[in-house]
Amino acid sequence: MGESVAEATITTWLKKVGEMVEAEEPIVEIATDKVDSEVPAPQAGKIIKLLVEEGEVAQVGQAIAVMAGEGDDDSVAPDPSSRSNPEEAEAVEAVQQTVVEAKAAASSNVETDYSNSDRFYSPLVKSIAKEEGIALSELEQINGSGKNGRVTKKDMLEYVENRTHTPSPAPRQTATAPTPAPAPASAKAPSKPAQAAPVSVSAGDEIIEMDRMRKLIADHMIMSKQTSAHVTSFVEADMTNVVNWRNKVKKSFEQHEGEKITFTPIFIECIAKAIKDYPMINISIDGNKIIKRKNINIGMAAALPSGNLIVPVIKNADYLNLTGLTKQVNDLANRARNNDLKPDEISGGTYTVSNVGSFGNLMGTPIINQPQVAIMAVGAIVKKPAIIETPEGDTIGIRHKIFLSHSYDHRVVDGALGGMFVRRVADYLENWDVNREV
Repeated sequence: MGESVAEATITTWLKKVGEMVEAEEPIVEIATDKVDSEVPAPQAGKIIKLLVEEGEVAQVGQAIAVMAGEGDDDSVAPDPSSRSNPEEAEAVEAVQQTVVEAKAAASSNVETDYSNSDRFYSPLVKSIAKEEGIALSELEQINGSGKNGRVTKKDMLEYVENRTHTPSPAPRQTATAPTPAPAPASAKAPSKPAQAAPVSVSAGDEIIEMDRMRKLIADHMIMSKQTSAHVTSFVEADMTNVVNWRNKVKKSFEQHEGEKITFTPIFIECIAKAIKDYPMINISIDGNKIIKRKNINIGMAAALPSGNLIVPVIKNADYLNLTGLTKQVNDLANRARNNDLKPDEISGGTYTVSNVGSFGNLMGTPIINQPQVAIMAVGAIVKKPAIIETPEGDTIGIRHKIFLSHSYDHRVVDGALGGMFVRRVADYLENWDVNREV
């Protein structure tokens, strides 16, 4: 389901129990924190049993349905908890029983007769509320985003997420409250994450709740800064050859290929070449071990209409020519904006590039996309006066310049490697063949 994705919500079953399906035919729609997608049938056969209902959350690796293959006896649906390993089966049953007991305990003292409310609640909303032990009085306080203020599944999932992970505010201490005794000097307090400073809210301020994807991005960025020793090197590259070449071929390229050629596939091609020259940039860290990646899978950070960020990945970028890269870049960017990416298209990246120049920025200091060890930000291309060396002497001319910012993990990438890599990318850009044909 992609890196950092642990669960998915079953949104719509496309097939019912008893229906026949073909291999690779979509059978269910799912939604993760990153993308919505369809899950195809692994083989041809009949749907025997649905194990996860619409609106419920399934963990990665969990069985969600039972199928009988062609020619199989489908009179009795197999028990998904049965395993060839008895110990594993017992462990699964124990976990399931624990979950059932915990939910029962949580909801035992909760009023779950939601019919006493004047508000309309769908069966799915009531089911989620009951499973999560949400009392009627608590349900009444949830603001609905649906028609006429109705509470939707999305509202419930967001509320449950915040309710589960937001700690209850500490009770205020009055002047008469006893002061807790200090801990002994020998006792070592457990390490705790730094607490954010309190934020004052003034009249007229608008409070906007983070959506689930923004929360994940925030956690991922903090985790990356806490994991990697970030260092950033900068190089200013002369893009004049690239700019002139693109201006010369972009019209004919669009007419011939039906695609607009941007600077992004050019950057990706040069980065892929530099990775082949310096393969120790294309690595990950596993404890004290370094994993040297065989494939060069370059992710490109893309902004979504919601303001969030997603990183679709171009697999085996070094095997694609510039036309292939252009088609992949345009396709992934368009589908990212339409929230139509598949889970495997946002996973498996080994290096990432972010085009901050598209927002008019000269440079940036990007945060490494874990578990990678390096990322490059390309700035805006601007015209500048520059010294041009010629056999007849130095002259001053107008050149197209760009800043390349290369952030890397100093635990495994030293300044020499990090600096030589970004310099090599700049060399490929500066030595671009102006007579190149595509």
